[in-house]
Amino acid sequence: MICIDPTFRGSRFSLVDRGFIYVIAHIRGGGEMGRNWYEDGKLLKKKNTFTDFIACAEHLIENKYCTKEKLCINGRSAGGLLMGAVLNMRPDLFKAAVAGVPFVDVLTTMLDPTIPLTTAEWEEWGDPRKEEYYYYMKSYSPVDNVKAQDYPHILVTAGLNDPRVMYSEPAKFVAKLRELKTDDNLLLFKCELGAGHFSKSGRFEKLREDAFTYAFILKTQVLCFGTS
Repeated sequence: MICIDPTFRGSRFSLVDRGFIYVIAHIRGGGEMGRNWYEDGKLLKKKNTFTDFIACAEHLIENKYCTKEKLCINGRSAGGLLMGAVLNMRPDLFKAAVAGVPFVDVLTTMLDPTIPLTTAEWEEWGDPRKEEYYYYMKSYSPVDNVKAQDYPHILVTAGLNDPRVMYSEPAKFVAKLRELKTDDNLLLFKCELGAGHFSKSGRFEKLREDAFTYAFILKTQVLCFGTS
């Protein structure tokens, strides 16, 4: 059970100073609202996480905080799975998406007990060796649900030495998108050769990664509105 702490992050001012609104979606599967809130977003209820996120996006649009033409989303690791799932489900809602070291090949990973975290994660996602869990996980696993449809601008990152989400997962997702998507929007794959699941070591490396991500997001807004 993971909660998103309300931490201060100075790099976000780079977006806020440019007129962005920064929103954190506290959706089911997190622990912010207690144990039941967490339980309602795992195992055979995992899709609640995705529909909650879509509901948050629709709320922002309906209440005029933003429009579909401006809404950008960002998630990493299991949050990257969230990005992949909602992009497959409702690509029309978003202008751009950033999926950092995303857990997107759910079945392949969860079927391989030799991967370090697989057996421990069965409690969260389910054991796909059981038929009920296999087909449920297949129904939302991003790699298995890419469609021939338009997608927003997408940035996907990976770490070559990542022991939690092997770089092959995001690479496979990007390859599937390149094969099937029907639009001309940006699709970037950035693999850090000297990183694992987190940033490269060094005092300023995380800031450099944030700068790259924000530059991508700003670029998508320029492509939409033609301003700098």
